[in-house]
Amino acid sequence: MTKSLFEEMGGKYEKQGDYLLPCLTVFTEEEQPIGIWGQRHLDYLKQYRKVTYTNLLTSGKLNTYLADINRQAQERFERLIEGLKQTQDITEQLKEENALEWVQYLNNIRACAREIVNEEIIYA
Repeated sequence: MTKSLFEEMGGKYEKQGDYLLPCLTVFTEEEQPIGIWGQRHLDYLKQYRKVTYTNLLTSGKLNTYLADINRQAQERFERLIEGLKQTQDITEQLKEENALEWVQYLNNIRACAREIVNEEIIYA
C-alpha cells in the first residue's frame, strides 16, 4: 500500500473504530499575560480577521502576538496621556486647586487616548 503525502511528511494515523484518523497536534507556546488591549484585539481578530486569527492560533504564535500588541498599546496610551496633559497644561497645581476640574480633564484625556490607541493599534 502506498503512503499518503501526510505519511511521507512524517505524519501518523491512529485507528479509531473503522477509521484511521491523523494524529494532529497544535504547537504550544509560553503563556504570557495579555491585558485589556490584547483582549480587545483578540475579539477583533476573531470577528473580522478570521484567517489571521486561525494562522496565529495554529502556528502557536497567538499568545505572543497578543502580548506584544498589549505592550505596544499600553506604551502608546501612556505616552498619549502624558503628551495631552502637557499640551492642555494639566498640572499637579490644578489638581491641588480644583480636583474636580482636574479629574474632568484627565477623564477626557484618557477617553481621547483610548480612541487613538483603538484606531491606530487595536482595530487596524
